[in-house]
Amino acid sequence: MEGVSTSTAGFLGLAERGPVEGLPDLVTNFGDFQRLFGAYLSENAFGDYRFLAYAVEHFFINGGARAYIMRVAPPDAKAATNYTADDEDSVLLKIAAKNPGQWGEKIRLLFTPASKAKTPILAIKGDGVYKVKNNAGFNVGDIVVFDDGDARSFSQVTMSQDNEIALAEALPGDVVDTALLPTKTLNTCEFTLQVFYGSEAETYEKLSLNIAAPNYIEKKVARSNIITLTHNQGVGDPQDTPFDRIAGDKAGEEQFWVSLTGGSDGSLSALSAADYIGEDRGPGKRTGIQAFIDNDEVSIMAVPGVTDPNVQLSLVAHCENLKSRFAVLDIPRDLKKVADVQTHRNIFDTDYAAMYHPWLQVFDPMDKRNIFIPPSGSVVGIYARSDNSRGVYKAPANEVVRACVGLDCQYNKGEQDILNPKGINLIRYFTGQGIRVWGARTCSSNSIWKYVNVRRLFIFVEQSIKNGSNWVVFEPNDERLWARVQRTIYSFLLGVWRGGALMGSTPDEAFFVKVDRSTMSQDDIDNGRLICIIGISPVKPAEFVIFRITQKTADSE
Repeated sequence: MEGVSTSTAGFLGLAERGPVEGLPDLVTNFGDFQRLFGAYLSENAFGDYRFLAYAVEHFFINGGARAYIMRVAPPDAKAATNYTADDEDSVLLKIAAKNPGQWGEKIRLLFTPASKAKTPILAIKGDGVYKVKNNAGFNVGDIVVFDDGDARSFSQVTMSQDNEIALAEALPGDVVDTALLPTKTLNTCEFTLQVFYGSEAETYEKLSLNIAAPNYIEKKVARSNIITLTHNQGVGDPQDTPFDRIAGDKAGEEQFWVSLTGGSDGSLSALSAADYIGEDRGPGKRTGIQAFIDNDEVSIMAVPGVTDPNVQLSLVAHCENLKSRFAVLDIPRDLKKVADVQTHRNIFDTDYAAMYHPWLQVFDPMDKRNIFIPPSGSVVGIYARSDNSRGVYKAPANEVVRACVGLDCQYNKGEQDILNPKGINLIRYFTGQGIRVWGARTCSSNSIWKYVNVRRLFIFVEQSIKNGSNWVVFEPNDERLWARVQRTIYSFLLGVWRGGALMGSTPDEAFFVKVDRSTMSQDDIDNGRLICIIGISPVKPAEFVIFRITQKTADSE
């Protein structure tokens, strides 16, 4: 049985570009994030809602390796297009940016004429029917041009098979050419489309406006990561070449450029908690937090900088319902007094989330100055770093926060002693030791689950056993199966104990696995239920280190 990953993160927030519904996208470094979701957002436009990019960057800086990202966009955000509402019906190709945002106005498209097939005509078989050397690539409905070197004649294919092609209109003049190197050829009329956005480029060669052709433009461009495209078949003269129909009044030129306009990032005033909470529209169409329902790899989640209780409580409920992930929450930056911080903390009572404060001072590559960002991105990276270097059983605390040059507020030991037992994990500065995470408490009132590493260890064990026992389903439910299940889980927990995650000097003190007649009744067996009882004794962190020093006198025994 193999242990599941505990260091894969899930982030949600505003971004310059990227899909706003469907499955979250995997990124393995900050460069991946920028390619899929764009760069940093402006403080003037989105204020404290702009921190997704910064959080993901500092997740990787602090040791994270894998993250799934889901973009949120204001309802009034719009995708850039090549048309307006007034001329939408008159545009041959309706092109739009793949997703909303002003980024789409930087997209450029280049159309150039092309041909996918050509052949000489060997004989005239009848009125508009020709024997050709090779009819491969000529599809019914294709526009074709006959070129004899001096003049060009256009027509449309109505039949193509067995090296015979029938055209809607017969070609004028002498069209037969049986020479070894023919000078008269029948050519299909297509075009090549190139899509440019920044350093990204996509090329779709030899596209057709013929819906029956395998190179039909909508079929080919559907895989684009930059644009969406719809062909309005009722626009333009179907006897024109596809390129001329697209170019319109610029027909006959060697190339045709198209730009997109009307893209909008939306407004902060239109943004609400509902956009982050999202909607469950079914598989592949979920938005916001709901989009992570379809993802079974994420184990740590954050909505960086968003401290709206409605959003945070929805994120906590998501983690509690799935029982496979843990939430890292931010506290509003302007809450600095102990009483105010406690007020925000008191909204929550869950062992599936932890809260961190204050905000971190880091360098902003966009404005070339230091700014304050929410700590959740860095903390999630520290979780991943601690998991990979020590194990999920190690409390992710007393860890240096990388690339952090200061704190928005300095808390002392007295404030630490008040806030830490309440489940507020402070980030503190220590002379000669840098800036460190100095707490590992959950937001739970239940003392059993007060430590982050204990809850996350149980998530790890539960999910590992769940994933590693799928082979049991539909096996004969008898003593032999029970013994196999017991041995498999025992071996897994033995490895967990040897790794230092469980208390006890012997395996029997550290855990037990029980699956027999005492754990299930005959009714359970008759109804296909196999019940296994497992107990583990987790290691808890040495949160308070106490040294007792006494004075020894010369005459004491």
